[in-house]
Amino acid sequence: MRQTLNVKIGENKEYSIDISDGGFEKLNREVYELTKNQKRLVVMSKKVYKLYSEDLNFSDDEIYVFPDGEKEKNYKNYLKILNRAIELGLTRKDVIIAVGGGVVGDIAGFTASTYMRGIDFIQIPTTLLAAVDSSVGGKTAIDLPNAKNVVGTFYQPKKVFINTNFFNTLDNRQYLSGLGEVLKYAFIEESCKHDVPLFLYEFLTLSCEKIIQREPLTLIRLIEYCLKLKIAVVSEDEKESGLRKVLNLGHTLGHALETITKYKKYTHGQAVAYGMFFIFDWAYKKEYINYSYYRLSLDLLEKYGFKPLDTYYPTDKLIDIMKKDKKATSDKITFIVPSGKKQVKEIKLTPFDVEFALKDM
Repeated sequence: MRQTLNVKIGENKEYSIDISDGGFEKLNREVYELTKNQKRLVVMSKKVYKLYSEDLNFSDDEIYVFPDGEKEKNYKNYLKILNRAIELGLTRKDVIIAVGGGVVGDIAGFTASTYMRGIDFIQIPTTLLAAVDSSVGGKTAIDLPNAKNVVGTFYQPKKVFINTNFFNTLDNRQYLSGLGEVLKYAFIEESCKHDVPLFLYEFLTLSCEKIIQREPLTLIRLIEYCLKLKIAVVSEDEKESGLRKVLNLGHTLGHALETITKYKKYTHGQAVAYGMFFIFDWAYKKEYINYSYYRLSLDLLEKYGFKPLDTYYPTDKLIDIMKKDKKATSDKITFIVPSGKKQVKEIKLTPFDVEFALKDM
């Protein structure tokens, strides 16, 4: 099965996303046709290289094998990729291809956006998380030691190829991470301004078993629904000046948890799920949502294997990290808060308010 979605941003930015469960031979042909007149630098995660290098038609001399882990998305590795592009003689007419999860996509995209002031960039996400999140929308970044994604650009890819066969080798922890980001879309659907209802909340409720089992056609449909919502958002707000903020549900606390544990304890999706439990609880206590929706939403998170955070972290340290978040203002911390069924809104809280909420978890 194959599904193609189109992304149009402004007057001049347009690209397509192919979602498929077809063989790698077809993927190889399509990538070749798209890049046959270009030199290529393929930034590929170490794990993907070990599993799929023989299935993917890239030569070793054009592949840069990138170490796994969020901690590797740093300035030193960014410079290494830049130097490899120079060694290969890439010009403004050439292309960088990211093959891997969100870490690879973020740093390869950032490199493409800055190398010679911008060259072509292709995303081939190999995790569910990257497929429904970082591969689409144009956010690129590297991390600093105490702040995630604060150095980056908005830079749209030339093309996105999503092949669900890559997901067959994801371990359960990484697959669950992707589902954490998927569930977020269910809670924000009506705030995304998509032109027709997609009923993702209901689809996730009814199709849980097939999704957990990674049934290919169900996965393609699931990714399609998530990306239709993301496309609706980023097409209206490319650079997160307004509507795009709704995509950050669960992320304020989630990013803080990732940072305080040095990206070693929680996956991104797991941290976001903890952030969603926290903000749903806060929203119910503050009467932004009723008990029925609050309970149904927590039940849905738990249905997919997520639980509320049961580990204590110093609130002052979490708040210090949140203050450095790129969404924060000088004296307020920004949260995306459930405000109705499948609806969210932006709320700015003082550090004192956040401290009280965290202690009340």
